[in-house]
Amino acid sequence: MEAGSLVSCREDISSLFPEQTPGAKYKDLSSQFPTVRQVRGDGNCFYRALCFAHLESVLHNARALQRFKEKIVQTSEDFLSAGFDESSFKHHLNTVVNVVEQCQADEQEETLLRLFNEHMTSDSVVQYLRLLTSAHLQNQAEFFCNFVEAPNLLVYCHQEVEAMAMECDHVDILALSQALDICIHIVSMEGDEQQLAHHVIPEGAQPSLHLLYQTSHYNILYPRPQH
Repeated sequence: MEAGSLVSCREDISSLFPEQTPGAKYKDLSSQFPTVRQVRGDGNCFYRALCFAHLESVLHNARALQRFKEKIVQTSEDFLSAGFDESSFKHHLNTVVNVVEQCQADEQEETLLRLFNEHMTSDSVVQYLRLLTSAHLQNQAEFFCNFVEAPNLLVYCHQEVEAMAMECDHVDILALSQALDICIHIVSMEGDEQQLAHHVIPEGAQPSLHLLYQTSHYNILYPRPQH
């Protein structure tokens, strides 16, 4: 991964494991997902990876791009019903809409990569996703309060979710997946088992994007094409 970049070009999966003797997990991973896109490990990696991977997955599907843009625009209602002031989210929401519109305009992977490597744009997208996750947690408080360990859900949202550079928790992933109606497949290298762990959120759905979770960090995975 180039110094200074937030999202890398696609690389061979071996680039993640330069020193490692290939164990069973690595062999399993590289047989299923030969390439990876690395994301900067700055505490925002999940949000950045999710949005990039989703946009990339619908880049050449005009209807899906348009649906995603409409979904983003509609989320202003989620913010307002959670009690957010319009001034706190409007700029970030507009950034995401603008990113989607630029993708619609030329459907180029280079454009997507350039936008996600512009720090101000990329961080504004992340901030939008964090605020949306917080709004969804608050709007569905009855369900989510059981999963949060902070003194209360609001404190958790302010301190752990809305603040930049805070690593995300499983509850945040679930909330954002629901808020944007995106299905995520997370492949985890963690744990002592010889096998990779696979998590599909929400369970049973067909994932549109694949993320690798390894030492508290997320990168974007690309499955081997099915022939």
